[in-house]
Amino acid sequence: MQNEREKGYATIHTFKKVLSPAFQTAVEDDLIVKNPFNFKLSSVVENNSKTREAITVEQEEQFLNFIKESSDYSKYYEGIYILFNTGLRISELCGLTIADIDFNEMTLNVNKQLAKINGKYSVEEVKTAAGKRVLPLSNNVLEMFKSIIEKRRKVKKEPMFNGYSGFIFLNKSNNPMVSIDWQLAFRKISYAYIEEYPNSKLNITPHTCRHTYCSNMAKSGINPKALQYLMGHSNIGVTLNVYTHLGLEDARAEICKILDAKKVR
Repeated sequence: MQNEREKGYATIHTFKKVLSPAFQTAVEDDLIVKNPFNFKLSSVVENNSKTREAITVEQEEQFLNFIKESSDYSKYYEGIYILFNTGLRISELCGLTIADIDFNEMTLNVNKQLAKINGKYSVEEVKTAAGKRVLPLSNNVLEMFKSIIEKRRKVKKEPMFNGYSGFIFLNKSNNPMVSIDWQLAFRKISYAYIEEYPNSKLNITPHTCRHTYCSNMAKSGINPKALQYLMGHSNIGVTLNVYTHLGLEDARAEICKILDAKKVR
């Protein structure tokens, strides 16, 4: 699968996770003697998975400016800006409705996600209980939401799924945008961006935006538990893993803060 069909390690690992329990059941039912999938995958298949990394503040600004100034992709600017500045999962962004935004309190209610399964739209609960959260919005993000709603096409009949309507992002067919729509948009934008900036070699996805937000917040010195809440992580370990991406300059900045604090005393 890896050499001939060029399947990635993660894809093969998914297949193994499905096959191993099935064959284990056959072993327990005395149909076969040994589970052929009871082995460590990395011992026989090269792990060629690419680690998802955050991009720098400069790269983010350049990427966003490229989108904003593009005649082809500027329509995605506000949505991608929101992803970079809220840490939302792409499925959570797709599930947002106008009613989820409180312009007075400057908050965003994240309590559902939108998916399209076998051609049918489905509104589902967020991944975990921790994923259900209310996010504080900056003035800039709030302005992006206002701009999206002002530009939003007027439709004769609002699409409704599982009792929800007023989805913020609509496609050409006036149906809500789902993850695949955004992923395809990111792919096209990334190709165009690399053509414009050949040395960048950036392959930016919706998850890149989320990871970048998390890393930037970590570098700002935010309390890890507060960051866990903002990201909707059920396990603090997932959040703390982001802090391992911090480097020498980040450590130097922290030391300087401590030394400056001592001087003040």
